[in-house]
Amino acid sequence: MLNLNREIWEGWTVRNFIDELSDEILMIMECGSWMDPFKTKAELAEYIASAQPYIKTPIPEVVEYFALCYNLE
Repeated sequence: MLNLNREIWEGWTVRNFIDELSDEILMIMECGSWMDPFKTKAELAEYIASAQPYIKTPIPEVVEYFALCYNLE
């Protein structure tokens, strides 16, 4: 089970990072972006690291959340 309330950075929780990226990732996965949809969890993790605010390394819970949403391995 993912701990969405875990604090990552100065009051930002896992849930905050997920909320921040949800619209962008949805648009990519529904082919509404110039980017191709992610095919693997590794591609997703790379994108998350570059797109999320403040922390430029993938947060495992954030990656896992979206990987589960979009059935990525």
